[in-house]
Amino acid sequence: MVARERNLQSDGDNRQNTESRQGHPCTRHVSLNLWDPTADLLHSTTFQQLHTSGWYWGDISAAEAKIALQDALEGTFLVRDSSHPLYMLTLSVKTCRGPTSVRIEYNCGHFRLDSSSPARSSLPSFTSVPSLVQHYVGSGRRHGGGDLEEEGAKSWESVMPKDNTVLLKLQCPLRRPQAFPSLQHLTRLVINRHASSPAHLPLPGPLLLFLHEYPFYI
Repeated sequence: MVARERNLQSDGDNRQNTESRQGHPCTRHVSLNLWDPTADLLHSTTFQQLHTSGWYWGDISAAEAKIALQDALEGTFLVRDSSHPLYMLTLSVKTCRGPTSVRIEYNCGHFRLDSSSPARSSLPSFTSVPSLVQHYVGSGRRHGGGDLEEEGAKSWESVMPKDNTVLLKLQCPLRRPQAFPSLQHLTRLVINRHASSPAHLPLPGPLLLFLHEYPFYI
């Protein structure tokens, strides 16, 4: 996937460039300062899954995210709280140009990567952030080497100046040092990766519920 490059500093502590968007009531971004995740089951479930993942770093600054990713391999990523008041979350990833940040937009119950490109409407959306991330990780593996080419990506690249674009490669998550996954969670990831329908496995109810709580492989 080709996206407008956002250096981590641009999504950091400078809030003077906040843009307001108008349109349909659902087409809006939710401020972290006003948003209560417990008031909405979708948001609550998404954040529970993010905390379980180990690669959600919470309320870290842009500078801290840059330091964490600076020496990582290209394609290493994490999700953190966005410092922009109109967004909840940001995807930070190590690219060929260094650590880069792309905000995650929430719109009418779905999440997608933010963009000002003409190809924005063709970007897929998902009901959870782990689903979004897993989609791009899976797309990268299918294309080989992690090159993400969604529908409309080539036209997006041709319209935008080359120095303002960056090829996002999502390959492996960067987990917080204090959030190393348990053996049970690692087993769940393996099952989710290789089982086509984990919910139909001949397992006891508590184990099926455990799989259902985090139905992803990243």
